[in-house]
Amino acid sequence: MLPFWIALQFLSSLPIRLPGMPTPEELGRSLLFYPLVGLLFGAVLWGLNGLLLGAPLLLHAALLLSVWVVLSGALHLDGLADSADAWLGGYGDRERTLTIMKDPRSGPIAVVTLVLVLLLKFAALQALIEQQHSVVLIIVPLIARSALLGLFLTTPYVRPGGLGQALADHLPRLAGKQVLVISAVAGVLIAGLSAVWALALAAVVFVWLRQVMIRRLGGTTGDTAGALVELLEVALLAGLALL
Repeated sequence: MLPFWIALQFLSSLPIRLPGMPTPEELGRSLLFYPLVGLLFGAVLWGLNGLLLGAPLLLHAALLLSVWVVLSGALHLDGLADSADAWLGGYGDRERTLTIMKDPRSGPIAVVTLVLVLLLKFAALQALIEQQHSVVLIIVPLIARSALLGLFLTTPYVRPGGLGQALADHLPRLAGKQVLVISAVAGVLIAGLSAVWALALAAVVFVWLRQVMIRRLGGTTGDTAGALVELLEVALLAGLALL
């Protein structure tokens, strides 16, 4: 179960303590549990949504979004901010883009990107609450974190060394593909046709974002992986709210 705790510690802000330094093999296997962490996030959000029924709509949506951000420790938002700065400031140059991603400071484009993404999520959550479509809260985190597994299965990791390289090098590939299939089936069992639509939309967005990464960087980094999660989540929430 150690790979699961590694995944939960990395992807969440929960106070998880590991018994020691994980091996590269354990880090690689932790990727197999990313969809399960997403499912746990979804269960928490779904339960909170039930507790908030009857609350003022704006407050309801704001609390859901706040808990969503806190659960993940804003990890993926940080990756989105770094990626936004790098894509604009990199001027199409691979090395300049990678260098900007390492800079901990956030420029105006990062701030604007985060505001727009959070605003869209907030508005989509309001719509979904009004539609009483709470099952979306379960499948969106599941699909988005399954996409991280899919990204590492299909895309080179371009920063040598570090955590991301260990994840990429030691990911059990056959097991990873099986986990993706199981995750897709679980989503359909939970949400039915909504999940089918969400999976189709996620596939389109995933392929597009992966192509963007390949063209600019030749692969992915931890920051672009985080950006993938955030952009998938906002696309799924908005798309399902418009159904």
